[in-house]
Order: sequence, then structure tokens, then C-alpha cells
Amino acid sequence: MSFFAVLMALLLEQVRPVGYDNPVHALLRSWARSAGRHLDTGEVAPAWVAWILAVVLPALVAAIVHAWLAHLSVLLALAWLVLVLYLTLGFRQFSHHFTAIRHAMETGDEVAARQHLARWLRADVATLPRTELLRHVIEHSVLSAHRHVFGVLLAFFVCWFLGLGPAGAVAYRMADYVLGRWKRSEGGHAHSVLARVADQAWRVVDYVPARMTALAFAIVGNFEEAVASWRSDAGRHGPAGDGIVLAATSGAINVRLRAAQAGEPDTGNGRAEPQIGHLASAVGLVWRSVVLWMLFLLLATLAGWRVWP
Repeated sequence: MSFFAVLMALLLEQVRPVGYDNPVHALLRSWARSAGRHLDTGEVAPAWVAWILAVVLPALVAAIVHAWLAHLSVLLALAWLVLVLYLTLGFRQFSHHFTAIRHAMETGDEVAARQHLARWLRADVATLPRTELLRHVIEHSVLSAHRHVFGVLLAFFVCWFLGLGPAGAVAYRMADYVLGRWKRSEGGHAHSVLARVADQAWRVVDYVPARMTALAFAIVGNFEEAVASWRSDAGRHGPAGDGIVLAATSGAINVRLRAAQAGEPDTGNGRAEPQIGHLASAVGLVWRSVVLWMLFLLLATLAGWRVWP
């Protein structure tokens, strides 16, 4: 059931993308904001309670509803799985930004590409050199693919095989949203306690998914270079799981995703500076990884590795 649910959710999302302002996402965002606002006392214990309410509770609700529907009808349980995955999983939640930037770069309209990237990152990129512009596009695209597709898939797989239905997909997406939301207040400053708790929780939630995404990139890309970059440069590319994913990407498609800073050794290992062609390489890497994980899920389903009917 899980394989067909994921496949149908991905196909449905390609036909009819989930809008940012859809009522379900709006409700969950409001719930997470409310939990953080009412329990933001500056103390650690209430912050953890807020995180559990914002992340764990919706995941438990998704699992309980799935269990209840499974007792009523297999088709109802499948429909619920597809709905939950449709709302939590998918490329179209971010790929339109990448597609617009890539088209603008390939047609020579760098101004439009900068405008699209600025809207995506919500930052000023007008003065970025061309190489840095491409580096930001590749990095943000790969991390978005990890957080919207591979991370959700891996979290779903783990919880599914543990008998928790779609709880993993909901928990992963909510943990990602809470991390971004609680790191900034309305004025853009971090809530120290809430942000620290969200970051600590995210490192745990993303620990396995980030490494599995990096492994997938290594398998479908340049394996030796991806693993070498993962082992030696993960800490230089970013914090926790983000650094691992970006380091593996750098080696897998042979692109330098972090410029050497003043006073530190150049660890680029002869990799090329970002070029327009690397955008297509990144897309190919992502899609090959999707095929890999779908094949894994299909084989697992055929082998009967199911805990939840």
C-alpha cells in the first residue's frame, strides 16, 4: 500500500500542485505559531512542550486516523495516506522557483533570474557574482529537494515500517516548518529558547534522512567523490544535515558549492565552479535519487516488509 500511496501522491502533486495558502497548511501553520506564542516563556521545558504540541501531536493524529480507517476499509486507509503524502511530499512546492531561474539563466536573462532567486530566498541577491548566484540556486534547490521530498520519504518509510502510518511524513514537515518559524520573530530576530529547542529537535529528526539522502546522491552520482567530500567537508558546507547533503552533492556532480574563505585552505579538490550546466546535473541527481528510493520501496513492498496492513 505504501508504494502505491507515494506514487499516487507524487503523480497527483504533479497534476495539481499544493498551493501555499491551502487551508490545511494554513491550519497547521496557525497551530504551530499558536503553540510557540503561548508557551514562549523563555524556559526550556515549556519550549519542549510547545515543540511536542506543534510537531508530535499532528503526527499522532495522522497515525490514529489512519489506524481507524484501516479497520473500516483498505481503500479509505489508502485514500488517507495519499492525502497526507500529497500535502507533505512533492517537488512542485519549490520546483517552480528553480524552473523559472533555470529558464531565465539559459535564455540569458540574468536580471529575471536574480529577481526569482530573491523572491525564493527572500533576500537581496542583486550584487552576487554570477558564480555565487548559480551556487545559491544549486544549494537551495538540493536542500529543498531533501526537505520536501527525500526527508519526507525517509521519515515516512521509517514510521510506516514501525506501524505508525503517515506519522513520519507529518512530523518531518512540521519539524522543518517549526525550525524556520521559531528561528525568527516578526522582526526577524531569533527566539533564543524556542529556536534552540527547534534546532536541537531538528538535528535528531533529520539525522537519518540527511545521511540517507547523501548516500542516495553518492550511489546515483560520483560515489567516490561524494563520499570523500561527505567525510572531509560536511562541516564546511553547513550545519548538521545540511552540510552533509551539500558536501555529498558537491562530490556527486563535481561542483564547488562553497568558496574558500580568506585564511583557510582551499578544499575544492579541483572541482569546477558552478556553471549553468550544473543546474541540469543537479536536476538529474535528484530525479535519479527519486527512482532509487521508489525502487527500494517497491522491493520492500513486494518482499512483504510491512508492519502495518
